[in-house]
Amino acid sequence: MLALLTSLRTSPPFQRIIFVVVPLMHLTGVIGLQVPLTEPLFKALVPFHLLSSLALLLIFHEDWNRSMIIFCLVTYLVGFGIEALGVHTGVIFGEYHYGRTLGWKIIDIPFTIGVNWLALIYSAGIVMNQWNGNAFIKILLTAAGVVLIDVLIEPVAIRLDFWTWDLGSIPLQNYLAWYLVSAGLLWLFQLSTFRKKNPLAPLFLGSQIGFFLAHNVLFIIK
Repeated sequence: MLALLTSLRTSPPFQRIIFVVVPLMHLTGVIGLQVPLTEPLFKALVPFHLLSSLALLLIFHEDWNRSMIIFCLVTYLVGFGIEALGVHTGVIFGEYHYGRTLGWKIIDIPFTIGVNWLALIYSAGIVMNQWNGNAFIKILLTAAGVVLIDVLIEPVAIRLDFWTWDLGSIPLQNYLAWYLVSAGLLWLFQLSTFRKKNPLAPLFLGSQIGFFLAHNVLFIIK
C-alpha cells in the first residue's frame, strides 16, 4: 500500500493532474452551489468533496509512520468529539445544530466534520512548518489563521445548511473555541515525529480559502 502511495505521489503526470483537479474541484463547487438549478446536486456532493480532498492530501504525505497515524486518529477524534460536546451541551461553541449538507450523522454529528478538522489542521500545519521561528509563536499565529478561515466558513455554512446557530447569530465563544482547539491540535502536529512535507497542502489550503471567499463575495453581490 505504501509503495503504491509513493508511486502515485512521485509520478509527475499524477502530480500535474491533481494540482489541476484540486483547485478545479473548488471552482466547480463555487459555481454549482451558486446556481439554483444545480445547488441540490452539489450539496449532495459536499461529503464526497471533503473525503476526496483528504484522501488526496494523505496520498501526497511523504512520511507514513506510527506518529502520523496517531496524529490523524487523534485529530479526527478530537474534532468529532469536540463538535459532539458542542452540539449536545452548547457550552463550547454556542448553541447550534447540523443540517443535512455534510451528510450521514452519528449522534447528530456528521462523521465528515472530523474529516474537515483533520484536513484543515494538517494542511495548516504543513504551511506552518515552512516558516522559520519560535514554534510556540508559529502555533499561535497559525491558530489565528485557522480562525480567520472559520470567519469565511460561517456565513457559507449557514446559507448552505452545513449548520445553523439556534439564536440566529454566531457567538464570540465559537471563535475562541476554534482558536483553542486549533492551537491544541497544531501543538500535537508540531510534536509529532513525522516528516512534515506535502506539496499539495498549500494548494489545498489556498483553494479552501478561495472557495469560501468567493461564496461570501457572491452572497454579497446577490
